[in-house]
Amino acid sequence: MDDNNIQDFHVLGLSYEKADVETRGKYSFFDGYTDEFIKKAKGANANDFFILSTCNRTEIYYFSPEPEKMLDVYSRQVEGDVDEFRDISFLKSGRDAINHMFRVSSGIESQILGDFEVLAQMKKSFNKFKKKGTANATLERIMNTAIQISKQIKNETSLSDGATSVSYAAVQYILQNVPDFNEKKIVLFGTGKIGRNTCENLIKHSDNNHITLVNRTFEKAEALSDKLNLTTKKIEELPEVLKDTDILIVATGAPKPTITKEILPENKEMLIIDLSIPENVDDKVSELEEVKVVNVDELSQVINTTLASRKSEIPKVETIIRLKLWEFEDWLEYRKLVPPIKAFKERMEFLKKHEAKQLAKKGVNVDENDALADRLIHKMTNQFAAHIMEYPEKAEEAIDLMSKIFHLDIEE
Repeated sequence: MDDNNIQDFHVLGLSYEKADVETRGKYSFFDGYTDEFIKKAKGANANDFFILSTCNRTEIYYFSPEPEKMLDVYSRQVEGDVDEFRDISFLKSGRDAINHMFRVSSGIESQILGDFEVLAQMKKSFNKFKKKGTANATLERIMNTAIQISKQIKNETSLSDGATSVSYAAVQYILQNVPDFNEKKIVLFGTGKIGRNTCENLIKHSDNNHITLVNRTFEKAEALSDKLNLTTKKIEELPEVLKDTDILIVATGAPKPTITKEILPENKEMLIIDLSIPENVDDKVSELEEVKVVNVDELSQVINTTLASRKSEIPKVETIIRLKLWEFEDWLEYRKLVPPIKAFKERMEFLKKHEAKQLAKKGVNVDENDALADRLIHKMTNQFAAHIMEYPEKAEEAIDLMSKIFHLDIEE
């Protein structure tokens, strides 16, 4: 596969725009799938790829001459329905796929406009797959350009001003909807990145000192509690702790529900905020009259109503993306020219060695002319390179002519 052919680059995915939180959960990608998925994807003629899976979207970025095969490979990997996945997903190719990836990394495609957490998630996923050997030079260049775009947007626009993550939205929802919030007893279940961010936002935006941390790995919860001076309980103690809980924030990120009706106390009023995808609060919990469950889609609405001013920054962001896309295309065009330039130089060096041998047979001291020959090779190679880069519309014709004249061995 020619990784210079950008038409072979695709993005297949689904997002909050066409799939609700429950459906997105069905098609989430978990770390445990990675090795098996890599084998299946390579078997379907996709060799360079990575997967972004967040609470708002799951997207596969990949190179393949047969993009449709990925629909079947991915949906079967997550044990989803192929026809349903086809209906709710999208497939973009070539320039459209690159532009989409840049828009996602910039935050303007986020459910909460300007949310940059997605870039950190994208980088983490890319690096994980790169270590597995599934990232060619072009894919890495696209990723690096996405990072540059994000930095430029942060420096030159107001798109990311203020806190607007899902974890921040959870805290704002509580502040706006729970009377006497500072007196309420809160349990944060799950101390991964989203859990930590939520905890820090709770402390930053309130005076509540009744926060208890629970995590499957007790040491991780304990490390965070020591840092923030909070209470920690073991996961085995959770049912007992919930008997005295007013607000439960779930950020466990497990493939199946971690909170069920059976674990909750009877006749206890409670607000449960589920920050996990797939949802980690069982559907049947909503049947309890005393319990109110809020998921990430509802939380996003809390913030989006306050983001009108950010929308004015979108044209600036789109301009930055467009300019970076042009730069990437220039890089790609130049990269296509490297093999013929390299082949031309190698051919000149071969001819130099051949002629040196012939002259040596005749008793000519070739060492005296070696530096001069190298200078001529350097100068001719530069002239050839300058010509095809200055006239890209005629580059193919020039390369073809030089190949015929000098019998160039151009590697694809």
